[in-house]
Amino acid sequence: MNQRVSAFFIIVFLFGMLSGCGQTPEAQGPQFGTTPSSRNVPVYSFAVHPLYNPAKLVEAYHPLIDYMNERLHGARLTLEASRDYADFEGKYSARKPDFLLPNPWQTLQSMDVGYSVIAMAGEPQDFKGIFVVRKDSGLSVPADLKGKVVSYPSPTALAACIMPQYFLYQHGINVNSDIENRYVGSQESSIMNVYLGLTSAGATWPPPWRAFQKDYPEEAAELTIIWETESLVNNSVMVRDDVPAEVWEQVRALLLGLGETEEGKAILAGMETVLFLPASDDDYDVVRQYISDFERDVRLVEEP
Repeated sequence: MNQRVSAFFIIVFLFGMLSGCGQTPEAQGPQFGTTPSSRNVPVYSFAVHPLYNPAKLVEAYHPLIDYMNERLHGARLTLEASRDYADFEGKYSARKPDFLLPNPWQTLQSMDVGYSVIAMAGEPQDFKGIFVVRKDSGLSVPADLKGKVVSYPSPTALAACIMPQYFLYQHGINVNSDIENRYVGSQESSIMNVYLGLTSAGATWPPPWRAFQKDYPEEAAELTIIWETESLVNNSVMVRDDVPAEVWEQVRALLLGLGETEEGKAILAGMETVLFLPASDDDYDVVRQYISDFERDVRLVEEP
């Protein structure tokens, strides 16, 4: 194993171990911004769910925050990363971030505590689960996974866990007894567990897989997508109900207009996001039904 991969895996393994401990630190998590704060300009936090490990997430999303800060009037944003899904979910449950970029299941939860959808982050057809395996795995059909280990970022990751587990259920796999489910803390770790032979298959979704192929081309060349789920609806952008309209309306307009400039297109490419689309709470009703069906047939998303 080369040193680059070894160092990477140590980092993602530690994040996974922290996630497995079920402990959420009181710290707010890393926040980033390059524009100097002003006593006269309110600062709003923009928290993104763990699409990537924290360092990669900052690399991908910090240009977006800088872009908006250069154009916002009367407000500034700071980017907030979270070490894992549980950390992020604890933040919005306590209504701490001002803006969120959650997955669709987290979107439903956030509505319950006073957040509303103002945009969709990416095209709906890009929101689907994929299974990554080694090219020499010998797997061909889902039934081949029986008795084997599958990695996921988190039990609450919609595209990278819930949808893949429902796919397996629909193909005759009892995910509670036929396989071992291993929740490893991040999208990259789910993929890397497969590369290292620690799991037979890893669940993720297209943006992290595309990023992995760019960042680790040699390792990605030994992996392949073997199955994918149907699409659902993509991640949302949400605002807390006490953020002034003159602030969030500017944020929404800047997001929706990103694809109109070369700078904006470069930022979108860095986030592995084609564009931001207009959206509202009603667009996520389909997720509510999907989760209801999943919990009826497979398991509870969150254990009581």
